[in-house]
Amino acid sequence: MTQPLAQTRRKTAVLICPGRGTYTKSELGSLQRHFHDPGLMAEFDRRRQAAGQETLTALDGAATYSVAKHTRGDNASALIYACTLADARAVQGIDIVAVTGNSMGWYSALACGGALSAEAGFEVVNTMGTLMQQHLIGGQLIYPFVDEDWRPNLARKAEILQLVAQIAERPGHVLALSIDLGGMLVLAGNEPGLKAFEAAVPPVQARFPMRLANHAAFHTALQAPVAEAGRARLPQTLFGAPQLPLIDGRGAIWWPGSSDPVALRDYTLGHQVVESYDFTRAITTAAREFAPDLFIIAGPGTTLGGAVAQALILGQWRGMQSKADFQTRQEAEPLLLSMGLASQRGLATGG
Repeated sequence: MTQPLAQTRRKTAVLICPGRGTYTKSELGSLQRHFHDPGLMAEFDRRRQAAGQETLTALDGAATYSVAKHTRGDNASALIYACTLADARAVQGIDIVAVTGNSMGWYSALACGGALSAEAGFEVVNTMGTLMQQHLIGGQLIYPFVDEDWRPNLARKAEILQLVAQIAERPGHVLALSIDLGGMLVLAGNEPGLKAFEAAVPPVQARFPMRLANHAAFHTALQAPVAEAGRARLPQTLFGAPQLPLIDGRGAIWWPGSSDPVALRDYTLGHQVVESYDFTRAITTAAREFAPDLFIIAGPGTTLGGAVAQALILGQWRGMQSKADFQTRQEAEPLLLSMGLASQRGLATGG
């Protein structure tokens, strides 16, 4: 008698939504290639036109990439959101068990996880990105505490954070941790604070400390006016309960069926804007609570892969302690899929 074939278990994944700085020159044309809902794109463009903004179709279809134009908060945020949404919809044959994001990616995560509709997500992203650009308070820089093999040096991290606190105590200086980003610390503050840090630390890996163009002092108290304006413009009616578990910038989980949409809006337009964003904790929470087979990073871009891998190393996920360990694991059986890479995109989309 023929035995029935055993069913193959579908792989599980945590979806990760990228933040600002991921739509770069090489991503020009991403929406033309991957956004396959012309009606929704037309709606996004209509809303942009109504606000006196250039359409996403025009920005993505430009003949050349412009740092001055494409990295502006009012343009970059909407472009990144649309690319992320398209990629989330393109995942096939894999069960998404939770969604998280980095910084602005939290807004995208809300839409990908069902707490915001696609249109409401666009409203939140475009509004907050525009407010950030209009105010453009302070700036950001990035500095690592891991070596080039991604081996954690927690003592060095503590030293850097102590330096940040000391600088912040100086008259006229504002400096704080903006994002805990794997093996990197994203710092934010005013110009005196940023300059003082740059003068106090040695250059490392030939590029750090690195200023981030067109970035404000995100996730610090300096953004209080932006948070207040966002709450005034974005009503509670946009927000609902998530359909998938959402992991926020504290590592807290918003569960379907037990999450209060009022509290979700309060966090999104309050704490999330003015307090540090712990992306590392979000990833380690995702790993420990959901134990996924895969971590899928939606596009645009590929720059978030290193931070995700570093966060997993910091959490000693599956015994990984270095970049070499991660690469060995990744080559044997992919753990991380970056949809911005054609070779890995096909593994996520079934293409």
